[in-house]
Amino acid sequence: MKVHNQAMVTFSVTRYQKNDRLMEKTLDKLSSGVAIRRASDNAAGLAVSETMRAQVRGLTQAQRNMQDGLSVLQAANEGLNNVNGLLQRGRELAVMNANGTLTAEDRKASQEELDQLMEAINDTATKLEFNTKKILGENAPLTLMVGANPGQRIDIELMDTSTTALNLDNISVLTQDSAHDLIQRLDDAIIQTTGNLTKIGAYYEAIEHHMANTMVKESNLTSSLSKIVDTDMAKEMMNHISLDLRKNSDQLIVSNINQSVSEVLQLFRK
Repeated sequence: MKVHNQAMVTFSVTRYQKNDRLMEKTLDKLSSGVAIRRASDNAAGLAVSETMRAQVRGLTQAQRNMQDGLSVLQAANEGLNNVNGLLQRGRELAVMNANGTLTAEDRKASQEELDQLMEAINDTATKLEFNTKKILGENAPLTLMVGANPGQRIDIELMDTSTTALNLDNISVLTQDSAHDLIQRLDDAIIQTTGNLTKIGAYYEAIEHHMANTMVKESNLTSSLSKIVDTDMAKEMMNHISLDLRKNSDQLIVSNINQSVSEVLQLFRK
């Protein structure tokens, strides 16, 4: 004789197991604070969140790129200011030696100092580097990636400041005429370096502008991403409590059925 309500027990056990699995997911969301960790949680939401996450990471890296770019520009600015100072001193020597009152010994001493100035300019051009890349030693563009997507970049044109590039090789103040001619060549070199300093200022402002925009974009995307993937703690806690009550209810039903069956069997044994 069957006294055990097998269908009711099976239903309650199945529901209990289902609620138990749901509780595990809820606990996972509560402990991690992340609502979408796998496609089964929310396939569409996961696809959107991964795209947004890629953008956020790209924007973060772009900010690092721009910070590196600003560091390069700062170094270039210092280098060019140093070169400008050397050129200004060279011009003083040229003006001084263009005067007819100097002796040959005076001009020789000036030439020695001028040679040292040109050597210092070449040292700046060849030795000033950022991550092994010469900053003032070649006319090569420096491309900065300033966004998370293709095409979002800035090309920085850095000027070669070697004496060859500045047309200052084999210069002399040993004669009054050579010193006189040198004044114009030094003026041209100063114009070049000063112009490059102006460019650096413009590049610096442009990068800072891009950086500010990138930070805003990253903040907005991070906020939107948070709304998609972060756990609604209050909602999940209520869900957790509800599932716990259902589990306890199913457990109680099974227990009561088993108890009733046991009591009935005891009656039949009497």
